[in-house]
Amino acid sequence: MNYTENYKGIKIDVQAPQVDLPEGLQAQIRKSIDKISRFTHDINAVDLYFNISGTGKTAERQLGMRVGIPGPDVFSEEKAKDRWNTMLRSVTDKNIRQLQKDK
Repeated sequence: MNYTENYKGIKIDVQAPQVDLPEGLQAQIRKSIDKISRFTHDINAVDLYFNISGTGKTAERQLGMRVGIPGPDVFSEEKAKDRWNTMLRSVTDKNIRQLQKDK
């Protein structure tokens, strides 16, 4: 599943090759962007990459999020066996910490 959308003037690019994302994740992505927007108002783009490596019980999920802002972008990644929603909250919080540190 790959899609691009414009949300409040922010370009969202989601890449999930060979991954079926659950219903409602798109709304969760928007909530994450709203949360990040409280810490910076200059977001140009958000890129998300969802991937699963391995099979069966050894499968590991990977989620990367890049927030495009003026100057250096912030990026965080999570590798786990958790649900996508949990991982999305984690990378969102990591990016917020980076934004706070750079202020």
